Amino acid sequence: MANQWLKARQTKFAAYATTYVLVVIAGIVIANVLADRYNKSYDATSNKRYSLSEQTAKIVRGLKQPATITYFNQSTQFREGRDLLDEYANLSPKVHVEYVDPDKNPEIARAAGIRSLGTAVVQIGEKKEEAKSMTEEGVTGAFIRDLKSSTRTICFVQGSGEHRIDDSDREGLSHFKDFLGKDNYESKSIDLLEKAEVPSDCTAMVVAGPTRNYEQPEVDAIKKYVEDGGRALCMLDPPLKLGHSEIADNDALTNLLASWGVTLQKDLILDLNPIGQIAGVGPQVALVTSYGSQPIVDDMKGVATGFPLARSMDVKSTDKTSVQKLFDSSQTSLATDNLSAASVNVNDPRNKKGPMTLAAAGTYNTGKENSQGRFVVVGSSSWLANSFIDFNGNDDLAMNTINWLSSDEDLISIRPKEQEDRRITMTRAQLTWVRAVSQFMLPIIVVVAGIGVWLKRR
Repeated sequence: MANQWLKARQTKFAAYATTYVLVVIAGIVIANVLADRYNKSYDATSNKRYSLSEQTAKIVRGLKQPATITYFNQSTQFREGRDLLDEYANLSPKVHVEYVDPDKNPEIARAAGIRSLGTAVVQIGEKKEEAKSMTEEGVTGAFIRDLKSSTRTICFVQGSGEHRIDDSDREGLSHFKDFLGKDNYESKSIDLLEKAEVPSDCTAMVVAGPTRNYEQPEVDAIKKYVEDGGRALCMLDPPLKLGHSEIADNDALTNLLASWGVTLQKDLILDLNPIGQIAGVGPQVALVTSYGSQPIVDDMKGVATGFPLARSMDVKSTDKTSVQKLFDSSQTSLATDNLSAASVNVNDPRNKKGPMTLAAAGTYNTGKENSQGRFVVVGSSSWLANSFIDFNGNDDLAMNTINWLSSDEDLISIRPKEQEDRRITMTRAQLTWVRAVSQFMLPIIVVVAGIGVWLKRR
């Protein structure tokens, strides 16, 4: 009986062990099959360093025809581009990645015009574009250049004290020009005083904070351009009257915008939100964290933007225009109409309480089929300057605005961010302290604790 009981018990344990082994093997097989069919990963880094951006996903998933990414490098160095390029292939079955060793296949590299190793070429249909760098920004830029066959030119009005695209100082727009180039836009300056007509090759025009009044012929040229189906971004600062830095009222231009449904107020917005101090900006910068419902700002939820020296506006649609508010200042903001004082009394009862509208976008009905004028008005211009365009989401908002004005809605998104430098910089004293704690204090604590446990058990 005892032997039978032992055999029965051993049989039961053997059955259990066999079942467990089979379950584990089945789990491993299922996990591998799923991993082979579905490539899923989770990026826990703060800036999503190992994930492609929303803009890239939108472009790649929206492909209408197959795309091939060819990576040229030595066979032993293919891994340098594999991680990034496989991310593109995982986004869409239309994307195929090929790896070519120029030393083994020189004819292919020569035909592609490859001059250096570690280069990627994106081909969509018959068009090929070389990535300017082996980063998401460079590869996605090649996709954009492939997809956008025609040249798109953004024209910046000059001649009345506007921010200039060839100026690399704090108030210049050279960084914005660089951002435009990454989305395959060309930039040039135009002078409406020399010829009161917006050139026909302008995809969109930008009025970037004029400090002097526009003459009536200039305003008439802008009016004709938009009302004939053109696109315009108008950024007008408060008409401050502070010594040598006076800004003209520009009534002719503001009257034109009012006729389209955007009435700019002659005031200055101050933001008293203490978050501004944490962000390193003062009350003269209006912070925005909530947005309306419009393609330009639909993807900006949860992203902060800042607008130095901003003015408020009232918006309404007219019989020819449809106008939408883009965003407001915060509830802790106020607006003063005292534009000639160096300091502002925040307790002045005449101050207007926030939130107040800072920007609006509108369309103009030209009456022609497939011809719609578009315009965006912002009550600040310095948010695009070199000193501020890198503030949080300002660059994304700027490019989304240009994309919408140019009818490039497929490019509107949050763009690839540069990798953050997460290194910790310490002084010599801090390094000495860290070394003392890690090399001496912690081991001593462990040894003392061990001796104490040994003595207690003894």
